[in-house]
Amino acid sequence: MWALAAAVIPFAVSTSVSPGPNNVMLAASGANFGFARTLPHMLGVALGFPLMLVAVGLGLGGVFAALPALHLVLKVAGAAYLLYLAWRIATADATAGPAERPARPLSFWQAAAFQWANAKAWIMALGAVTTYTTPQGEAVTEIALIAAVFGLVSVPTVALWAGFGVVIGRVLERSPRALRAFNVAMGLLLALSVVQIV
Repeated sequence: MWALAAAVIPFAVSTSVSPGPNNVMLAASGANFGFARTLPHMLGVALGFPLMLVAVGLGLGGVFAALPALHLVLKVAGAAYLLYLAWRIATADATAGPAERPARPLSFWQAAAFQWANAKAWIMALGAVTTYTTPQGEAVTEIALIAAVFGLVSVPTVALWAGFGVVIGRVLERSPRALRAFNVAMGLLLALSVVQIV
């Protein structure tokens, strides 16, 4: 088990810290709402992805392989939701103070549910399960260990991206125009991630 954990850690770190829809949204949330208000979003990602990984490892990936239409519905819904979130980020009111902004960060449940619509999360989950489980091994134990590693790695990586957003937000808060440009850039990056889904 220690050998498995040691093998999974570099994969978990590299995939969790690299840019993707979760990290773009966390940076934008940190910039617009601050670290404390982004905590539920961060926890939703840090716990939601390992739960998704367990579900995939226990056979949900096979269900989607057997029912491609269900997978297509999830892809279309995921793409639509990503575009909605991109629009929300890009149109966030940079001139209003944090207390006056009508928008709010994602909740724990929204962030956890978003993992199912996130193409990068699917790639990570399927890649981890197919690469790090063994035919002769105890599948449930291996999947639980892989999910635990991702859960532990996710906490500092989501905090890093939210913290990056907070720093950027503090720099940009002096200029509503610059914060607006940042929000538009983050919204566009998130919209571009839809290409991965399509």
